[in-house]
Amino acid sequence: MSELNRPRRGSLAYSPRKRAKSQVPKYHSWPQHDGEPVLQGFAGYKAGMTHIVMVDDHNKSPTEGKDIMVPVTIVEIPAMVVIGIRLYRKDTFGKRAYAEAWSEEGLEALREVVASGKVTDVFAITKTQPSVLTGVPKKSGDTMEMRVAGGSIEDRVEFAASLLGNEVELDSVFKTGQYMDVTAITTGKGTNGPVKRWGIQTRSGKHSRGGKKRHIGNLGPWHPHHVRWQVPQMGQLGYQQRTEFNKRLLKVGNTGEEINPAGGFTNYGLVRGRYVAIKGSVPGPCKRLIRMRAAVRQSEHVERIPAIQYVSVASKQG
Repeated sequence: MSELNRPRRGSLAYSPRKRAKSQVPKYHSWPQHDGEPVLQGFAGYKAGMTHIVMVDDHNKSPTEGKDIMVPVTIVEIPAMVVIGIRLYRKDTFGKRAYAEAWSEEGLEALREVVASGKVTDVFAITKTQPSVLTGVPKKSGDTMEMRVAGGSIEDRVEFAASLLGNEVELDSVFKTGQYMDVTAITTGKGTNGPVKRWGIQTRSGKHSRGGKKRHIGNLGPWHPHHVRWQVPQMGQLGYQQRTEFNKRLLKVGNTGEEINPAGGFTNYGLVRGRYVAIKGSVPGPCKRLIRMRAAVRQSEHVERIPAIQYVSVASKQG
């Protein structure tokens, strides 16, 4: 006899699937760091994808030591400017902003707050500079918080104070071969039905007259006497924050001449400034803000400098 039940269609992990409030992603957790104070994040703008040929350096891989072809995402990374410092304290309601400084005049008051002993975390308020890019059609930068980790609270504040008003490059945050987490707002697809949104099965023509093949069979039982949120229905698809863990930074370049495809990246153009090549795909369309954070799920991979043999510059125009 055939099975009368089957697994449900579509993950409920991200419910409710509604539009993101902002194109600037937010992080609620950061990795632990022992050592000198450092910034734990950076941001850039997605240009597009290409592929490279590199030597497989993963231990015990079936192709270890051989040339393999790897897809990479190119993200343009203009220098970020530290425009402020924000201190947090923790109480019974969780982490709350405690004090902040946006200029040199406010640093003395900030140091007095640190002396109170209530500060638990230090963040640098940073801003991107899309105006220096030719592929991103906007002038005003995106503002976000980057955690300062390592050392005592006093050391973190002094480190952040040394960066206030200055530009920060990616080299001071990440290095080639390192693993990191990448976060962005995915491509928005607008309102979609349950077949595309949840992956339910289309109904046969024999049992669904009147062109309703892509509807669900019913909205649930009589009891409980309401439509449960688990019922697959039409609604927003895409434009939601997603994080991909342990993405490897394969290459950091100063000019885009060596990676620009013939005719430029589709819907973006030419990369003319500093860029990074991240292994695999990255959420969001081109020109979307991409946030990078030190990996919170520590992997067992040994960090090595990748041996890149070839970068594809073939046209992406189709």
